[in-house]
Amino acid sequence: MPQATPAMNDDIASPFRFPAVDRKKVTAAFDGGRLTSDGGVLLLSQAERAMGICQRLATCIADPRDPARVIHRLDDILRARVFAIACGYEDADDLDALRDDPGFRLALGKLPGSGAGLASQPTMSRWENAPITRELAKMLAAMIDIYCASYPAPPAAVTLDIDDTCDVVHGYQQLSFWNGHHGERCFLPIHVYGTATGRPVAMLLRTGKTPSGVEAAGHIRRLVRHIRRQWPETHITIRGDGHYGRPEVMAVCEGCGVDYVFGLPTNAVLRADPEIVVAADACAVKRAQRQYPVLRTYAETRYGAKSWKCQRRVVARIEASTMGMDIRYVVTSLTEGSAEHIYDTLYCARGQAENLIKLHKTQLASDRTSCRSPNANQMRLILHTAAYWLLWRIQQEIPKAASLATAEFATLRLRLLKVAARVIESATRIRVAFASACPDASVLKAIATNLRPAPT
Repeated sequence: MPQATPAMNDDIASPFRFPAVDRKKVTAAFDGGRLTSDGGVLLLSQAERAMGICQRLATCIADPRDPARVIHRLDDILRARVFAIACGYEDADDLDALRDDPGFRLALGKLPGSGAGLASQPTMSRWENAPITRELAKMLAAMIDIYCASYPAPPAAVTLDIDDTCDVVHGYQQLSFWNGHHGERCFLPIHVYGTATGRPVAMLLRTGKTPSGVEAAGHIRRLVRHIRRQWPETHITIRGDGHYGRPEVMAVCEGCGVDYVFGLPTNAVLRADPEIVVAADACAVKRAQRQYPVLRTYAETRYGAKSWKCQRRVVARIEASTMGMDIRYVVTSLTEGSAEHIYDTLYCARGQAENLIKLHKTQLASDRTSCRSPNANQMRLILHTAAYWLLWRIQQEIPKAASLATAEFATLRLRLLKVAARVIESATRIRVAFASACPDASVLKAIATNLRPAPT
């Protein structure tokens, strides 16, 4: 039976005043009864049931507890944590305050006014630290399976963006490292997204130094191998910045039958290449003659560094301006498409991956990797990715004509999850009463209807 704290009975429940309105006193008290400020958590519950994320993750972790004495199933513990993250409660400490919230209790399949409360913060923290490395590897593989299962049928082609991001630490957690480029002690976790659809694929915690070619090649090899088990005929393109334009990475992609588009750092040989020099000179002359503030053109060549085993196609974006000349390079395995198409349409589209990382890191607080153990921090990254999936799924069910169809996660949380509701339990039913003036009532109702399981 949920228990109110003494502070709730003595202090918070006592009335207090607000300024009078039209000469009428305004008093308030926290005595409204069974209310939740997160009524939209029921949408998260429906999305999670449809995708089965927490059940998949729970099967990857050994549970040594005596089944006869278990109060909270492992998948329910994970659900509570993931729902809380999606609702903006990124710390496990918040679960102590939410364990008797009627909205969260309903989302976990519990009656709002009877039975044991949800799992507490110590329970959450124990399970965050419980998985061993082998189990975390299984969970990462499960997340890739969830990505593949999110498609009704194997797609003909997908483009996967791979990038690392600075996750600043405030201590000396294991795997943290001083990074001179960012000027911080940090992790540099690798994020992989299907950027065209906003789907997360894999999130891997790693040390704070730039990945070497051998390390990046190993991660990509395992990723492609796992996807190929489910999508043997799907054409895969890997896209990344100059960190991943390494000979080891390109060799792995070519060996796996995967196309790639990677940024390529400049060097003296590329700057002296005849094709690029001629195009750059022509661009500079044309800009000066026509007095354009900036002029852009493109060129391509065949280039092979000493560390490469063969020559590869290199595309150059050449931009002349009043400030001088700027040339950027891209190396690709693609043989078709103009240089302009390769750079502007294909390579520059990877900028959307930065927005997806922002959703993951800042709007879902996945940079709260404050545990000392790297395994626990990797577990947190997985849980935050699960929360990402639930918000992504809710976003897919929003009517396309609605303004929220393209909203970021912070907006979805504010407008659809942080919605007050009264939970009324009778002998035969439970009724959730949302505010009559809810501004997004039609959207919330449409999502709940779309996520409703088919009758059996």
